[in-house]
Amino acid sequence: MLNCVTRWLDETAGRFPDKTAFSDINHSYTFSEVRKMAVSIAHNIHMELGRTKQPVAVYMDKSSDMLIAYLGIAYSGNFYSPIATDMPSGRIEKILETLNPGLLICEKKYENRCGSGREVSFSGKKLVYQELVNDEVEAKEIEYLEDRIIDTDLLYVLFTSGSTGNPKGVAITHRGVLDYIDWVTDTFSIDKDDSFGNQAPFYFDNSILDIYSSVKTGATLYIIPDELFSQPVKLLAYLLEKKITTVFWVPSALIMVSKLKAFRNVDVSAVLKRVLFAGEVMPNKQLNIWRKYLPDLLYANLYGPTEITDACTYYIVDREFSDEEPLPIGIPMRNTDILVLKEDNTEVVGTESGELCVRGTGVAVGYYNNPEKTKEAFVQNPLNTVYPERIYRTGDIVHYNGKGELIYVCRKDFQIKHMGYRIELGEIETAVSSLEAVDSCCCLYDDNRKKIVLFLDKELDKPYINTRISKIVPEYMLPNKVISLEQLPLNANGKIDRVKLKELL
Repeated sequence: MLNCVTRWLDETAGRFPDKTAFSDINHSYTFSEVRKMAVSIAHNIHMELGRTKQPVAVYMDKSSDMLIAYLGIAYSGNFYSPIATDMPSGRIEKILETLNPGLLICEKKYENRCGSGREVSFSGKKLVYQELVNDEVEAKEIEYLEDRIIDTDLLYVLFTSGSTGNPKGVAITHRGVLDYIDWVTDTFSIDKDDSFGNQAPFYFDNSILDIYSSVKTGATLYIIPDELFSQPVKLLAYLLEKKITTVFWVPSALIMVSKLKAFRNVDVSAVLKRVLFAGEVMPNKQLNIWRKYLPDLLYANLYGPTEITDACTYYIVDREFSDEEPLPIGIPMRNTDILVLKEDNTEVVGTESGELCVRGTGVAVGYYNNPEKTKEAFVQNPLNTVYPERIYRTGDIVHYNGKGELIYVCRKDFQIKHMGYRIELGEIETAVSSLEAVDSCCCLYDDNRKKIVLFLDKELDKPYINTRISKIVPEYMLPNKVISLEQLPLNANGKIDRVKLKELL
């Protein structure tokens, strides 16, 4: 039984020392180089901190070096927490206040940004990444630190984004990642001959699948330049050039490719094997375009918030869907249990809707240094009254279909009361997304004016929309107002930014 994720790197570097592990536009590192540099970082951290199980903040650009910093922190017996270099200073201040890290690692070019009273206001110890990686350190010098790690120790704390108020730090253990990645690599048959095309920022939980699947199996991780996600033809050409076999992207990135029909210009069928997605609803209309041009790929919908180590349910697409149908989020992952609870904390019956709750190894230990919010979301299993057992309440409304698969409906927050009816805004979005003229949409409720407001990325009027979706949803669910934008705003994780859209109501 493994006690920590760095054991994977020990084994992989031994098996494939000269194979490329991480690659970006500036650097490519082999597994042996990654391990050597990570061990050097761990040694320096230990010499500076002298303690384990401490938070270490990482202030670096998205790069292969950032991943090496993560692994070095893990080797040292501490846990990492990324801070994006383009993050507003007010948010950074709140994160550092909650995290209170014993140490901060930054790149040389950002050294002057970090310190007491500076843009990254930090009064603790600061280490420059470039000065940590070149020491000749024997692995045995830090083996005793690795031996002391237990699988319930924290590996990372990721701070949630895209919401108002104070950011919450989701605390995830080595055990959660070990369990999740074992499931990923087994379920999707990932091995040393695979390569990942990474889209997710490294402060976003979707990146966990890319990073640690590579570390475990010896697959290569390519960090795709951000600008390519607005240039679909060049993006597909990149996948072809690097022989990318697997992508795990947010649906917005996949939609950018499908709506501009980039497949007509570049054929990636000879290299791409798997298209995995998570983070938001994937409209079947857009997925059907991918399936039309690339019919032999494996497509899988993964579902789960940051609080359960990236994902807890999955659906491998195994049948045809019409454009207006919702795509299932499927069944529980191995070693994960799903409870769908009604408001009275009893389980749903049949196709009733309820809140999706999760129990299992992947559930976070809670929100770091935030007992109040932890108590609200991580609660005693109401179906178990005989011993302590925590579950996580996701706040997502779901129901089972006739095949026993889970269907995502909407956020609990997006369930509204309008004209006396209880309405799920996600159902309206699914209907609108099925229209041929629509590529992307978002539905919000204007509480002040009591109106359902639909945001579109096309110039389409309300009569056009309502006439067509009236065959799919009842009259009381038709949008009261339609706002057309050139492009729907996206947050840093690539999801539709509902907070910004709310400002336009």
